[in-house]
Amino acid sequence: MKVTFGIIGFGWMANWHVKKIIPPANAEVEIKAVYDIDEERVKEGIRQGFTGYHSLEEFLEDNSFDNVLVATPNSTHKDLVIAALRAGKNVVCEKPVTLNAEELEEIIRVAKETGRLFTVHQNRRRDRDYCIVKKAIADGLVGKPFFIESRVQGANGIPSDWRRQKEFGGGMLYDWGAHLVDQILQLVDSPVVEVYSHMLNINYQVDDNFKAHLKFENGVSAQIEVDTACFQPLPRWHVLGNKGTLNIQNWECEGNVVQGKVEEIDWGVDASESAAGSTRTMRPRPEETTKNLPLPEVEVSWSEFYRNYRDVLEGKAELFVNPESVLRAVRVLDAIRESSEKGICVRCRL
Repeated sequence: MKVTFGIIGFGWMANWHVKKIIPPANAEVEIKAVYDIDEERVKEGIRQGFTGYHSLEEFLEDNSFDNVLVATPNSTHKDLVIAALRAGKNVVCEKPVTLNAEELEEIIRVAKETGRLFTVHQNRRRDRDYCIVKKAIADGLVGKPFFIESRVQGANGIPSDWRRQKEFGGGMLYDWGAHLVDQILQLVDSPVVEVYSHMLNINYQVDDNFKAHLKFENGVSAQIEVDTACFQPLPRWHVLGNKGTLNIQNWECEGNVVQGKVEEIDWGVDASESAAGSTRTMRPRPEETTKNLPLPEVEVSWSEFYRNYRDVLEGKAELFVNPESVLRAVRVLDAIRESSEKGICVRCRL
């Protein structure tokens, strides 16, 4: 089955789909047309062999494609997705799908009314580091997890485009927060009951750094952190469980799992001497009481998204990213913003 697409917004992200994600998918995905308000981007689409449009109405009337990828600034997503759905197109929207839960609820209603397929490109559900953490937890390598830290940190600031502008939905909460929150919610099978956050505007009018703490009904806690002015990053993942600890340092997935081989240790009465003085609680654990394990192996590809999309259209699979799961993540993003703006802990059940 040939899956034909038209693209709304032919900028950096759309080109990433065209060049890096779709070709390896081998999913018979074909790009037919592009629409953009930028003349140069339309010309680039034509140069790559696609039909170029300056009019959204004319673009949506093109019957050479049945599916639309929306890859425009965040604030424009809702109206463009709804227009495409009402034109009879199936839609893939880049993240963050909307700026709040109410907008996404409206999209979901229209998708159901029109009977069209709608999904969100939450590609980082197939990141290698995340999938390693997911497998390690599922395999019981850390026992029962009780605290999960997930962070991305850089020192390059925010790209000099619309991502720096509040009116377009810029900022790190929508940029990276949309990914990290989505990943955490996929890891922890329990409702979020408390959200506390602190968002900072250090160098820009939008949030360029934030920390968010999520507490789940089952007792698990998670801390999510995004920084754009950090010159000494902390680990990408740090997972504490009652049987062990997982650590992933970076995107290259350097790290390990350390398990406790002995639950109770007879420490005697002697304390260890350290620069901080005598301590028994924090003294180094005897080497023979722990086991150092490599991180589990996983096979992942961002292109799986389009293979799944094709299979769904053919009636062979369920959506890898269903809209309801994204709606839950957007509601948590709303709570993170509310917590920071009001300086409160948001109590909820999400």
